[in-house]
Amino acid sequence: MAERLAFGYGTTGHAGQAPARGSAGSKQPASSAVAPAARPRRDAFAARERFDWAFVGLLVFTAILYFRPQDQATALRVLPLAEIAAIGALVAMVMGRLGRGQGVTRFTPEIAGVAALGGIILLTAPFSIWMGGAIGTFTDMYVKVMLIFVLMVNTLNSPKRLDRFMWLIVIATGYLAFRAVFDYARGFNLVESGRVRGAIGGIFRNPNDLALNMVAVLPLAASLALRAPTLVRRVAAAGCAMLMIGAVVASQSRSGTVGLAVMALFLGGYLLRRRPGVALAAVLALVLALPFVPASYLHRISSITDESRDETGSREARQILLRESFAAFLAHPITGVGAGQFKNYNPEGRQEAWRESHNVILQVAAELGILGVIAFVFLVARAAMAGGQVRRLLRRSGLAFRPRGSTAPPDETPVTPYEVNWLRTHSAAMAAALAGWFACALFASVAYNWTFYYLLALAIAPREILLDRLAGAAKTRRAAAAIRMREVRA
Repeated sequence: MAERLAFGYGTTGHAGQAPARGSAGSKQPASSAVAPAARPRRDAFAARERFDWAFVGLLVFTAILYFRPQDQATALRVLPLAEIAAIGALVAMVMGRLGRGQGVTRFTPEIAGVAALGGIILLTAPFSIWMGGAIGTFTDMYVKVMLIFVLMVNTLNSPKRLDRFMWLIVIATGYLAFRAVFDYARGFNLVESGRVRGAIGGIFRNPNDLALNMVAVLPLAASLALRAPTLVRRVAAAGCAMLMIGAVVASQSRSGTVGLAVMALFLGGYLLRRRPGVALAAVLALVLALPFVPASYLHRISSITDESRDETGSREARQILLRESFAAFLAHPITGVGAGQFKNYNPEGRQEAWRESHNVILQVAAELGILGVIAFVFLVARAAMAGGQVRRLLRRSGLAFRPRGSTAPPDETPVTPYEVNWLRTHSAAMAAALAGWFACALFASVAYNWTFYYLLALAIAPREILLDRLAGAAKTRRAAAAIRMREVRA
């Protein structure tokens, strides 16, 4: 299948072509006849790894999304920096694929699901309480999410690229975590009696959204710390992870704390199986850090189980919003009230007017109806299944049990032992990140925000990389068998 390119091991020359055969009557073994044709494709892949405008554009867009330079320098607000980077990256991606004889984009079930959710937003807009607002949610936010998700699926096609992409996200989030901890320590940028909010706008501004993003990215930092090749990088990734924990504490987010606990259980389970020493060290560090946790944080977190300690009344307000969200879904089960319009939905008797639902599933149900729920739950399920799909592919191909010192021919080993370990570690980190995100999202309206779609792309990328490698190796074996058969007949 032309879409499945081989990455780095025994390939078959240009797409659709078999390896060049040796001269007539040559006694050269079939395996050596295949190798010369495989070499140019490896060189071509290495060149594309060195520089690719589409991937560079994705990095630039992500840096703008996370650092938001327009918030620091108001003069930059007149320039649509993110849009310029995104459009340039998408054009480069399409031109590159067409130049290689491929379609405009590769196709995955997740791309179909993201597109389906976008289609549902548009189809339900005419039936919403405010058609212009629902369409605005699509044009101002979700269409950008769709396009960048397609870009990520098409450009995150090697472990090296995934690592670079993750480093950018971890460093950016670590910087924002440092800003949050620093602001909290000096009593700056606080809301609601001492809760820190993000130093920039967008998906980090609200304290709960700040905590959600810290929880979602922390496992990525942990995975980089575990497999970084140098001590400096390990310390940097571990430092970012600790700052993210500090930012969750500074935000005093109850949902963030629940998400942090869920994420830690998933990540801790993996570490206990693979790196028990690291797991014990993490537990010891947590115990030693407990005396330094602010009393205000502990007091607020205790309100999760003790309603009398909720001085702001937000706990009761959330319960009311859950009931009102479900009531909105029952009143509009097919079309919902429109994407992003629950806060504008004010029927008679509503108690918490002009507020969002604060539950990602009920948000989608109230705003998009049953079809929206099906599409969104499909995407969440696909994200959760991605790690298991990678493990099954490794088992079926025999790669999961290949010894580290294996010297099998390249066309029989499309993934190195290091990469097998990388795939396992990355899948475990993504499982923890998604679990933490989902736990936080049960208390937030984040169905159309960037965080989940970034996690979804990062979760499925290893599966696509592995499928590409296995398909390329299988194509090489078929080409070699065909050459041997022709030589025998000759």
